Amino acid sequence: MASIFFISFFFALVVKISLPISTIASKNVSASAVFAFGDSTLDGGNNNHIKTLFRGDHLPYGRDLPQHMATGRFSNGMLSTDYIVQFLGLKDLLPPYLNPNLSDHDLLTGVTFASGGSGLDKQTIEATSAMDLMSQFKLFEDVLKRLNKSVGEVKTRNLIKKAVFVVGVGTNDMLFNAYLFPTRLIKYANNVYGYHDLLLKNLAYFIQKLYGRGARRIIVTGLPPMGCLPLMVTINSFLPGPNWLKRLCNPKQNQQCEAYNTKLSSKVHSLEATLKGFEETMKGCCGTGQWEMGPVCNVLDLTCVNASKFLFWDAMHPTQSGYWFLAQYGIQNVLPYVTS
Repeated sequence: MASIFFISFFFALVVKISLPISTIASKNVSASAVFAFGDSTLDGGNNNHIKTLFRGDHLPYGRDLPQHMATGRFSNGMLSTDYIVQFLGLKDLLPPYLNPNLSDHDLLTGVTFASGGSGLDKQTIEATSAMDLMSQFKLFEDVLKRLNKSVGEVKTRNLIKKAVFVVGVGTNDMLFNAYLFPTRLIKYANNVYGYHDLLLKNLAYFIQKLYGRGARRIIVTGLPPMGCLPLMVTINSFLPGPNWLKRLCNPKQNQQCEAYNTKLSSKVHSLEATLKGFEETMKGCCGTGQWEMGPVCNVLDLTCVNASKFLFWDAMHPTQSGYWFLAQYGIQNVLPYVTS
């Protein structure tokens, strides 16, 4: 089963359970690697190597890093994922994949594919020229190819299974398409909640893509209270209304972000329930699982003890559990169309 967690951006509220850092640190926490996808909150410097105005490759960005140099991180120092890899004992900083000096050895403990200005809506990408999530996913597939070549498919598969995947995106979509230039909302009759559904649909699709490549430990961050972001406070202070010329949070925008996070939490629960994986997907339960089927799969062959952990019963056909998932897909996605 995939473990998918939702984290509220500022308050670190995990869907399943909320633990203080001291409690988390006391647990036996381990991971093989960390792979990050999303926007500037997770970009370790990928935007340094693409054509976009959204860059953090100049001071004062990075001034509080050990070398006091701008690395492309949109911060004065480290990002949350940098702290995570340090805590896990993997490396000091999570490097950007587009760094030309990145070695295959660096890939073993993870990289970030995130791009400042990225989003879930193609209209956001058109405005920022950042890498969208599917472009980031293609880079991840490149990593899989490099790892398969350098350490082999088995080690790569085990590494990915034990890795942590962090996905943080959505803020730019709301910023550009709902608040700064709300032309996108015309399609939704100026209903920002309808726009939420589009974003979450695209996010769910991306998570399913990650799952299909072996990701099982996935952390998804939500929106911050955008009405309190300094930029939004400034913009709102110049708009006619109760906050005119006042530096105050916009409660309506905060409420909209909270509503998005509530939907995201529900979506995460739904995905976690449906993305139940099998421990073995490359061979069948019968015999060696590599070629036996039909008459060759018989009582003389040894079979696995727990077939529910296998996707295939023989080298060609699914187990009962495999068929159950096929049936569930048909019930949810096909029957409604053919019976309506």
